[in-house]
Amino acid sequence: MTQGIRDKTLWITGASSGIGRALVLRLVQQNNFVIVSGRRLDALVELQKIAPHRLRTLNCDLSDDAVMPGVARQLANFTDHLDMVIACAGTCEYDDELQLDVAMYRRVFDGNFFALINTLHCALPLLAESRSPVFAALGSLSAVVPFPRAEAYGSSKAALAYFLESVRADSSLTPLRVVNIRPGFVDTRLTQRNDFAMPFLMTPDQAAECIENGLCGSGHTIDFPRRLSWPLRFLGLFRSIWFRFCAPKMTRVRSLRKD
Repeated sequence: MTQGIRDKTLWITGASSGIGRALVLRLVQQNNFVIVSGRRLDALVELQKIAPHRLRTLNCDLSDDAVMPGVARQLANFTDHLDMVIACAGTCEYDDELQLDVAMYRRVFDGNFFALINTLHCALPLLAESRSPVFAALGSLSAVVPFPRAEAYGSSKAALAYFLESVRADSSLTPLRVVNIRPGFVDTRLTQRNDFAMPFLMTPDQAAECIENGLCGSGHTIDFPRRLSWPLRFLGLFRSIWFRFCAPKMTRVRSLRKD
């Protein structure tokens, strides 16, 4: 049985709701000092009331490059090191009928990819002061196989995965551990807008437990739930099956003509 994450200094982004919030509630009870960030100040203030001596709030939009120097200064004011960063900030929008709205693609990449780069840029000097630093980010099983309508979202998560692998390669002579967290469907404010079936839907608390257990191990990828991740990984290896039998049943595009 895992001993859990204890007595660490962490920064959790996307802590206003969903998986990020569930992680904060779980980890702050285990004597961790947690810095929480998000765009919704009211939600962060409510979080801090739970454990005012072990929580610090950092209200920011991590996709806004202009605010990042201030974020870095605030982090340094809160702590002289970070043992772990769990980047949960992100967004999701779908491309219906192949509209290819470039502005939408930029929004999704700003929230899911460029915000991640800003997060690591701010955190890296403080992670360097830890003996066993961990940088973990919330990817998605949607990057394993190409889902219809997910051109923007899936691409941003695939870019995130490659970025993390490159960082892992570049930091291979350092103690930094880089982890890609790839959940399936989790009941959050984002997924509640979905208008399609979500098999094996998990609660944020269940997802937070899977993440903590995975981070207590030594792996570089945390996939859950297994009953979804294993079939998708199999189909990722045999994509002809995916494109012949699965994708045609899910796509909503019937013609390339725009009537």
